[in-house]
Amino acid sequence: MGQHQFNHEFAEDDIQMLKAIAHPLRLRLVRELLKRGTCNVTQLQELLQIPQSTVSQHLTKLKQSRVVQFDRRGLEVYYKVQDERIRKVMETLFA
Repeated sequence: MGQHQFNHEFAEDDIQMLKAIAHPLRLRLVRELLKRGTCNVTQLQELLQIPQSTVSQHLTKLKQSRVVQFDRRGLEVYYKVQDERIRKVMETLFA
């Protein structure tokens, strides 16, 4: 065996992030968030022209996978991409 140790926890985290953005709609959500910095559900719904409930459902998956984080400002919740690795993956995909 080589000297490199395989870190299962790190690899699983990466796998979950990639699975989360593999869905076409979540990929579009991440692209919009990277482009704009932060958005709330209403803004994303208007940008993508999809039902607000659909946006919320996919944002939940992205939150669970730690792709996005949120910031509550009064009644509004704003989302942004949490992990810089996602930016690098997206730049590679859409270069």
